[in-house]
Amino acid sequence: MDNRNFIAAVVVSLLILVGFHILYEKPQAERLARERAAYAEAMKTAAPAPVALTSRSAEGPGPAVASAGAPSLRPRAAIVQDPDRVPLLAPELHGSLNKRGGRLDDVTLARYRTTTEPDAPEVVLLSPAGTDLPDHPYYIESGWLSAETPVPTATTLWESAQAALTPASPVTLRWKNGQGVTFERTVAVDDRFVVTVTDRALNASDKTVTLYPFGLIARHGKPVTEDTYILHEGPIGVLDGTLTEPTYKDLEKGGARTFTSTGGWLGITDKYWLVALLPNQKEQLEARFAYDRAGATTPDGGVFQADVRGTAVSLAPGASSERTLRFFVGAKRLRVLDSYESLYDLPHFDRAIDFGWFYFLTKPFLYLLDFLGSWLGSLAVAIVIFTLMLKLLTLPLSLRSYRSMARMKLLQPEITRLQERFKDDRMQQGQAMMDLYRREKVNPLSGCFPTLIQIPIFFALYKVLYVGIEMRHAPLFGWIHDLSAPDPTSIFTLFGLIPAFPLIPHLGVWPILMGISMFIQQRLSPQPPDKNQARMFMFLPIIFTFMLANVAVGLIFYWTLSNLLSLGQQWYILKTARNAA
Repeated sequence: MDNRNFIAAVVVSLLILVGFHILYEKPQAERLARERAAYAEAMKTAAPAPVALTSRSAEGPGPAVASAGAPSLRPRAAIVQDPDRVPLLAPELHGSLNKRGGRLDDVTLARYRTTTEPDAPEVVLLSPAGTDLPDHPYYIESGWLSAETPVPTATTLWESAQAALTPASPVTLRWKNGQGVTFERTVAVDDRFVVTVTDRALNASDKTVTLYPFGLIARHGKPVTEDTYILHEGPIGVLDGTLTEPTYKDLEKGGARTFTSTGGWLGITDKYWLVALLPNQKEQLEARFAYDRAGATTPDGGVFQADVRGTAVSLAPGASSERTLRFFVGAKRLRVLDSYESLYDLPHFDRAIDFGWFYFLTKPFLYLLDFLGSWLGSLAVAIVIFTLMLKLLTLPLSLRSYRSMARMKLLQPEITRLQERFKDDRMQQGQAMMDLYRREKVNPLSGCFPTLIQIPIFFALYKVLYVGIEMRHAPLFGWIHDLSAPDPTSIFTLFGLIPAFPLIPHLGVWPILMGISMFIQQRLSPQPPDKNQARMFMFLPIIFTFMLANVAVGLIFYWTLSNLLSLGQQWYILKTARNAA
């Protein structure tokens, strides 16, 4: 390789890495911070009216339309204290069921906090229509559509005398439409994240009535997302066995997407949370992802909706019918998703977690780390055991590679001699070195094999630590309280003693330790024959240190530990090879 080309390639790579941090990573982080702050300050004056479904027809449960004269927005905390609510008290879910409209529109997650502080507020998942920012209205609803008789709407006040909704005590709501049809709704919750809604219609009139069962998930305004290509956030579903993942932008620009499916599931996903419709898997239904700009209650506007409509039900006088629809409302814990997939025969429900291309590695890794963490009581210790297990699994190939590398290092004086001897004839030099490798049975590319093995493992583990909620807010050691977040310290701010400056990269303790381990490992490995290349390769640990400074510290911890184990293997094999020589 021409040295000038190689040097140019390294320089360009460094410029790309630095430019990526300055022009993309840092602005992205600043954008997220600005958006979150803006939501807290927005809509202080001239707030638009809250959205309310004012009519229902057989055409479908479309996005809501604002009703004239509706009251202005209010804080979420004030709305959920309204008297027309039934408290929700479950092991995993807190909140309330709104008797006005029969919606479940107030849910917080009992086991998950907004920060690592023990007294931090619970994560808010669902919020009522009319909620002021920073919370977005986000709710689930089910019922009937009809063009022939009045049906319950979002403003209907249902009757119920029950004190609370718990796993042991479902809540039944009743409403009569004044034309002989009585509607009942029973809402039940299990001890995790599934809410079961059973809607009944009893026709006591003297005419036949046609009804269409429906269910919907409505989210007002586009939420703040990670906005990265490695993670899907937004509408998601598996319909007729196929995973579909339209983005918020797809719906805004391309309009509604409709599907005809037997069973399946659909909903809206965040990085760690999911709200999904779980229909009867034997029923044919019409499913849809939709967006409507009208009646928005947020600055970015519009209502995103996932909904299903079942087949028509014809109720003769004196007849009754019921339909059951389940909703998943909660955290995307892998074991929980798999248990519901098995219980309700849901197709690919685990794909609610964005496992990425290395699904065949990512899912087993997440299962193994979760099991080890539960068994050992610490995910940090689980990563240590996990790393040891991977090293043992790849030990035969690594030993073979390291032995070859050790022999290459012992041949370094002979290689240098050949370079000097044939320094004016590159072709003859290359031929002589290949003869040397063949005679000594050494593969000059052997040092690449351990790295090649690590690449898919690295990306799969990166995904696990990035999307696995099991890693969220899990402590490592010392000052690390969240395995899924970057190391919070930075050498450029004297580890928090002075404020950060613009354009100054973040570089914590663990990335530095990783870079040091990479540098030592590189020094134990055979150096490239070309001296300029060898000098350039010395910069690789520095490049990786800065490049990985903002990834999950759990991944950096794994990489550092893996490097240290490899160092031990290389040192032992090199020492053995020298003694044998």
